[in-house]
Amino acid sequence: MRFSSFTYLVGQGLHNLRANRLMTFASMGVLTVCMLLIGAAYLLGVNIDAMVEYIGDQNETVVYMDQGASDDQIAAADTAIRSTEHVVGVTYMSPQDVLAVYSDMLSSYTNLQDAFANDNPFYPNYRVVVDSPDNIEAVSQQLRQIDGVYQVNAPLEMSKVFVSLQKVVSYACYGIVLVLAIVSIVVINNTIKITVFNRRKEINIMKLVGATNGFIRFPFFVEGVTSGLISAALASGIICGAYYTLTRWYAENPSNLSQMFGGQLVPLADVWYYLVGGFALLGFVLCGIGTATSIRKHLNV
Repeated sequence: MRFSSFTYLVGQGLHNLRANRLMTFASMGVLTVCMLLIGAAYLLGVNIDAMVEYIGDQNETVVYMDQGASDDQIAAADTAIRSTEHVVGVTYMSPQDVLAVYSDMLSSYTNLQDAFANDNPFYPNYRVVVDSPDNIEAVSQQLRQIDGVYQVNAPLEMSKVFVSLQKVVSYACYGIVLVLAIVSIVVINNTIKITVFNRRKEINIMKLVGATNGFIRFPFFVEGVTSGLISAALASGIICGAYYTLTRWYAENPSNLSQMFGGQLVPLADVWYYLVGGFALLGFVLCGIGTATSIRKHLNV
């Protein structure tokens, strides 16, 4: 195709947007609403998944050393624990540290420092953070094999609950996104067919005067792609702006419930490119290719 023909057909496609603005606005409106629903479902899934993961990561595995463990044993255990795969955080607490913590907690009732000044009953221990609840059981088994370890307390049942909950939430939310995407495809495809049907006489006339199928299709393709990308831009602006406002409000109005779930939503900077890219792809595929293929039966004149 020559450049002059290309520019002419692009110009015709853009002209058709203005000439058929009523149907163009209708299809753009439907597509924008569908994109907003998909984007909202995606953001809900991402944030619920992050909240469940945050709660699961708060569970610590406590590694108790033998009460009479030597300094060499504790040092060797420290090295072994920190080098264990999937361990991302280690905090050592000596018997004196544990006594100080409980003394502060129970200071209103008793003075533990005086009560246990000469006979500290607490064990030296390590507070271990694992990178994922999925790995807590395997890490716990490895920690039990370390020399000098007396006991390992790991939230195994709770970790299983969180893993199961995270999977259910993820599947549910992304299933909603998939269903909404399928509904959007059906709705937009029907809207495009109505648009093309209303212009069937125009297509037939072009075909009768000798225009090739490609020559007829291309302006419709340009028209569809342009309306799809405009819809994607509108949906991106609306949902990103609304989500940014929501994240600001959520961070500036903390509550006990929000702090329980990490105190903040997933930042817009971490998800905006998925939204914009997904909307642009959806607009291009649905409107561009959908419009070009929907006129096929009207080309048989």
